[in-house]
Formats: sequence, structure tokens, C-alpha cells
Amino acid sequence: MTPTGLSMDVRTPVKRNVLISGASISGPALAYWLHRSGCAVTVVEKAGALRGGGYPIDIRGTAIEVVRRMGILPQLRDAHIDSRRCTFLNADGSTLTSLRPSAVAGGVEGQDLEVRRGDLATALYGKVRDDVEFLFGDAIDTLDQSGQGVDVTFRSGRRRTFDLVVGADGMHSATRESLFGPEEQFHRYLGYCFALFTMPNTFGLSRELVLWNTPGKAAALYAVGDSDELHAFLNFHQPEPPLDALRNPDAQRDLVATVFADAGWEVPGMVSAMRDADDLFFDTAGQIRMPHWSSGRVALVGDAAYAPSFLTGQGSSLALVGAYMLANALATNRDHTAAFAAYERDVRGFVAMNQALVDNGGARLFPTTARALEQRNTMLRDLVTMPAAPARPAHSALTLPECAPLPRPGGPR
Repeated sequence: MTPTGLSMDVRTPVKRNVLISGASISGPALAYWLHRSGCAVTVVEKAGALRGGGYPIDIRGTAIEVVRRMGILPQLRDAHIDSRRCTFLNADGSTLTSLRPSAVAGGVEGQDLEVRRGDLATALYGKVRDDVEFLFGDAIDTLDQSGQGVDVTFRSGRRRTFDLVVGADGMHSATRESLFGPEEQFHRYLGYCFALFTMPNTFGLSRELVLWNTPGKAAALYAVGDSDELHAFLNFHQPEPPLDALRNPDAQRDLVATVFADAGWEVPGMVSAMRDADDLFFDTAGQIRMPHWSSGRVALVGDAAYAPSFLTGQGSSLALVGAYMLANALATNRDHTAAFAAYERDVRGFVAMNQALVDNGGARLFPTTARALEQRNTMLRDLVTMPAAPARPAHSALTLPECAPLPRPGGPR
């Protein structure tokens, strides 16, 4: 793939007016690059403010180059979690083995980054907050493309018209549903459910992950730095998605408690903490696979278009790269139809390669049978003595075009 360069020509006679739905990762990243190419950008976010905190996420391969070009790589390196150890436990809680995190995750130690999701979101927001209009506490209600633009009615009641709209509103995208139909048409369920929450660090853990497994079940405690708080993770195999529980927090807690009722190690205490957690996030592991990422003047980016699932560790990286490439396509094609076609042509192979990581063993940390668990454990024991494996090819599979910074009045910012 050899996409054309990101145009820095601001002499375009008509400035595009673009609305982006979603202010997490791909939304602000896209806003930054669109603003640099001369667009007027508005970002609408249903949350009342920028969401801080959150679970750790990875920035890898091509995405490292994107954040470097945005000027936030030093900030993210300072925020790098720098976990030192990943310990795997047997069913009885005894230690199976301990490894460097890079040996397990397949990243490039010293290059790839792991940061809190909120730290990345804050860094991205800081690059665009003075140049882009943000509408917090609002959302798109309806889209009408019958005219020369997109007539948008917001939930607040305000109405505006935009040249283009981009859905960057996550795996459960309302923008995608309004244009393309129910999520079930595009969701590929991967057979797992998971619960994320925080709990007190009463175990003395520091800069490490501890993972307990039995067939079809996993429990993890993740100490980010030396915090007195842990990220807790309960993951389990479920042949069919529990649709009734997805929008019912009480049902989610009951389901997790039932699945882990006979679990050992520290799992009973984790289940109890989950019951009391006010930040529980429950979802299924799945991917979004779509034949097209645009319709008329509306396009999708990031998880809304091609969520790869947490099992790949590539969601945030895909969001950053996809945002860059969509902005590049729009900067080099004055016709939005041609731009959206170029975006899909240049990115789809990269997306497919990353989504295929699940089929290539991306879910092996969570085996569903006793045999698969023993095979995984054998692999982990071998990693202790084997040399480090090279980075996954998907991490560096897309070459980004070079771009020069825009001159700004008053000097660089």
C-alpha cells in the first residue's frame, strides 16, 4: 500500500465543514489532521466532559508514527505504564511462569507504548481544543442527506448543516446504526464476555499483571504503576452473546457471579468488588466487519467501522492510523466520494491483517478447553528460554505518507 501524501494546501477555495461524532481516540485524531488540511471541524460528544482515567491501551507500529507526527509522542512516552512483569497462575493459584510483557503481547519493547486510555484522549484533546469546536453533552439525533450537505438535528434540539459527517463513536456506533442498520449485521462475536472494573490494591502489586486461568475462564489483576488501585478483569467463554444482559448492569453482575461461583484464587474477592464497583464495564469480545465504511457524505472511522476487539491489542492503533488516512484521503481528493473510496482502498488491507490476529492466535491467552490450556501453558514455559519473537507484521504493515507542518500565524504551536 502506498497512499498519497497528506496535503497541506490551505488554498482550497471552499473550506469543508465537517462534523465528527465521538471525542475518544479516532475523533480528536481525525479533527487534528482535518484542521491542518484546512477544514472547519466540530466534534460532538454525548459525555458531558472529556473522559479521563480508563483501562490501559496499546499504541503500536504505524500508530507510533502517527502520534510522533502529531507532536505528542514525548507526552505519551512520559505516560508509558512500563509494566515489568506478567505472571501466569495455575488453577490453584500457584505460579506457572513470569515473563516480560513484551514476550506475551508481541510488541516491540522500547518502541511500542502502553498508556491509560484517558492519557491518550487527554493528549489528543490538548492538540485540538483551541482549533476545533467541541459540543459536549450532546449527540446526533437525525441525519438528512437529501440536500447539498448533511442536515443534522442534535438531541439538544439545535440544527446545523455540514458538508461531511464522520462517525467516530465506537463499536456500538449510533451513527453506523442510523445509516447502515442494526449492529447485529456487522458484529462478529468472538465467543467471550468480559467485565472491567477497579478495586483496591490490597495485594502489594506494582507495575505488573497477574493472570489466573481455568478452561473458559480468566481473572486478572493489573497494577498500573504503584497505584493503590487495580484494574480487575474477568473474562469467560460464552457460546452465544448474552443479549439480555448487555443493557442491564444488574444482569451483568449476576451473570459474572454465576460463571465464577466455583472459581479459586482471589476470584471470590474480585466478584465481591465487582458487585460494589461504580465503574463496571461489561461487553462481549467482538469485531465490526463492514463491506463499506461510508454512505453518501457520511463515513465511519475507528471502532465504528472496524473494531478489531481487545483480543488483538490493536484497537487504539487502528483508530489513530485510520483517522490519519481518512484525513489524507480528504485532503488529496476534493470530491468526497473519491476520498472515501481512497480511504477504504488504502486502509482495508491493514484492517483485515489486524482483525485476523484473532484467527492467528490472538485469543490464545484465554483457552476454552483443558487441552488448549495445557498447550498455551507449554508455549508460555517455552518463552522463558526462547529468544524474543519479532514484532507482529501487522504492527508495521502500513507506510504513512510524509507531511510537513502547516505554517501558523505567530509561529509554531
